[in-house]
Amino acid sequence: MADEPEWQTRRDRINKRLEALTPAWGIVKYTENLNTQSLTRHAVEEYPTAKGPADYALFVNGRLLGIIEAKKVKVGPQNVLEQAKRYARGAFAGPGNWNGYRVPFLYASNGEIIWYLDVRDTKNISRRISNFHTPDALAEWFKDDTTAGYERLKTHPTEISGLRYYQREAVEAVEDALVKRKRAMLLAMATGTGKTFTTVSLIYRLLEAKAARRILFLVDRRALAAQAVREFSSFTTPSGSKFDKEYEVYSQRFRREDLEGDKNFDPKVLPNEYLTAPRAAHTFVYVSTIQRMTINLFGWKNAFSQGQSDPDYEEDAERFDIPIHAFDMIIADECHRGYTAKETAVWREVMDYFDAIKVGLTATPAAHTLALFKEVVYRYTTEKAIQDGYLVDYDAVKIRSGIRMKGIFLKPGEQVGVIDTDTGEETYDALEDEREFTTQDIEQKITSPDSNRKIIREVATYAYQHQEETGRFPKILIFAANDLPHTSHCDQLVQICKEAFGQGDDFVKKITGSPSVDRPLQRIREFRNRPNPKIVVTVDMLTTGVDIPALEYLVFLRPVKSRTLWVQMLGRGTRRCPDFPKEKFTMFDCFDGTLIQYFRDTTDFQIELPQKEPIPLERVIENIYQNVDRAYFVKVLVKRLRRIERTMSGEGVSAFAAFIPDG
Repeated sequence: MADEPEWQTRRDRINKRLEALTPAWGIVKYTENLNTQSLTRHAVEEYPTAKGPADYALFVNGRLLGIIEAKKVKVGPQNVLEQAKRYARGAFAGPGNWNGYRVPFLYASNGEIIWYLDVRDTKNISRRISNFHTPDALAEWFKDDTTAGYERLKTHPTEISGLRYYQREAVEAVEDALVKRKRAMLLAMATGTGKTFTTVSLIYRLLEAKAARRILFLVDRRALAAQAVREFSSFTTPSGSKFDKEYEVYSQRFRREDLEGDKNFDPKVLPNEYLTAPRAAHTFVYVSTIQRMTINLFGWKNAFSQGQSDPDYEEDAERFDIPIHAFDMIIADECHRGYTAKETAVWREVMDYFDAIKVGLTATPAAHTLALFKEVVYRYTTEKAIQDGYLVDYDAVKIRSGIRMKGIFLKPGEQVGVIDTDTGEETYDALEDEREFTTQDIEQKITSPDSNRKIIREVATYAYQHQEETGRFPKILIFAANDLPHTSHCDQLVQICKEAFGQGDDFVKKITGSPSVDRPLQRIREFRNRPNPKIVVTVDMLTTGVDIPALEYLVFLRPVKSRTLWVQMLGRGTRRCPDFPKEKFTMFDCFDGTLIQYFRDTTDFQIELPQKEPIPLERVIENIYQNVDRAYFVKVLVKRLRRIERTMSGEGVSAFAAFIPDG
């Protein structure tokens, strides 16, 4: 690449890119007797204009639709678009006139980087794309401009029944961003506040307005893909029909266990040609996992690390040649596999591949999500959802274990287990002197069964007290440190729970992606829908996207360092439960309160440090009256009243209403 001349860049890089597309651009040299009317899918080199020769002129069905300005590989092409604009103004045979431009689609490239601009709308701005567009893409866009669709969004009110006020605001915020020609945006909505319903409402309006035609809805689990397809099929449109009766909704192929035993659920599998040969006549929604789309684009070698034990293993996925314009819009539900740099890179590659508008859905905007989606256009926080009564409040309990976020300090005489990680052989002994272990060592190289038993016994005390007060035993989710062969913290906790609670073998289950767990998705459904198990031990399989409204206890025995993951884990408990008046959920910090301290004031969860006794309601009201930290205690009062509201009788509500202005 040492100072490669421009002619070589064009020959070895740009020409090869154009010829590798499907359908390909035919490369032809300009001659004076060239009949451009006969050019169907051709890139003409050194095409003359009144401002000088353009490096490439792109002809589709006899029309000059594009210009490419080429530079050698060492030149950054972003600002080179100005030269392409000059040639577009000087074109002799352009198919129209847009504020002086005679050619609509302009490119600048050094063979590796490509910048693109559609000059027909003055609000459009140039953008970097991953490849050149196909001839079919230019033909489609020339015939159909989405500008009229954006104008229809502005003039048509949101008439979708069932939208809560904040969901309506979220839809309108995205539409407003589209009208302003923004192509990347983030919706930050708390877990459990109906992101999927909001998204389906948005998609319906976009399709109705013809502001988009082909929409990809990306999720991170196949079970969530099935859930999303159901949401589309159950969505009632303003005309009283169902979404999938008015528009095509496709998905990947599902396994029987993904469908939760629903015999009436018959999702349509996307035909491959919808990916490889998109047409202007195609109007549809495709629901896919990020795992499958990664394989479709880049093949197995670049996919997420998957194994047969992974419940989202996409064994039937294959690589296709997919053009970058296959989708007009990608809506990406938060990907739990994006918590590491490697996984974030894969996620970014998929998003960057397509030349589409990108809308991200998340409960926890982070640096890597903002890098992908640029800005938060709407935010609805957990705290606001609790105040509005759409999510439940929480209590924090600190359990003394001697284990802190920075490690564990064991004293002489305490029993520890040293594990041979090759054979699984475990040797228990008492420490001869004091010794400190890091969080990486805990439950991986050494285990402290005495500490784990004390923790579970204390959780059991709270659980039985809860049963005595409410008449029901709480559903409990325990986050363990690992599920490694021979050193499984999960397995140890399952056994300790069985012994501590004494309620039989089916009372406690492990749900992880380990080969030792049979049908994990079915186990999740049992946890959600059946009386047993009451207690589930997991590592990260239930951290995101799993809706179990009856969960009332979350036990953290796993050292969490990711703010995003922490909020997702807490989100498992916030949902209201239709089966009983769920006032709150309780989180147990088994790191002596240091886990809560670690994340305090870093998320939209306003978590108070655990106290022995909550502040009495009388004191809360008195503090408000005396103007003592008034804003804070008003929020506390609202949360307390929301808890009371869920368990009040009709008579109690009527009596209380007398004290509220306007009832």
